[in-house]
Amino acid sequence: MSVDPTPEPDPTNPGDPATQLTEANERIARLSRDLDDLRTEQRLVHKLAAAGVVDLETAVLVAQARTNGGDPAQIDACIAQLRKDKAYLFGPPADPATARRTAGVKDRTTPGGTALQQAATKAARTGSRADLLQYLRLRRNLVS
Repeated sequence: MSVDPTPEPDPTNPGDPATQLTEANERIARLSRDLDDLRTEQRLVHKLAAAGVVDLETAVLVAQARTNGGDPAQIDACIAQLRKDKAYLFGPPADPATARRTAGVKDRTTPGGTALQQAATKAARTGSRADLLQYLRLRRNLVS
């Protein structure tokens, strides 16, 4: 009499080890597929973000519909096609990295100075009340 190492599962008996084993194998297979789908989606999200997508959710949905969980080469081709077909999903092209002024650097003033400085100099030089009044008006408008 030979003993079968894997007995047939008995669907009527949920406590049967063979039934539990088949259910566990099915669950493992389902979880493995889910994990593969999540990894593919994560790869897609990272590549789309690196490509400069503005609306990430929409781009992911469109790309998933086009790739059907494909390999990385298929994802790259899909992103290139998306860039051609739906350019509005991507941001404007990046500006070349150029040196910009920092907040601490101030613009150089003209040799005569600003209008306020010119009015102050004129009022001090002439001593005229009209020039002094002009200077005070400018100062009031600029300071407050």
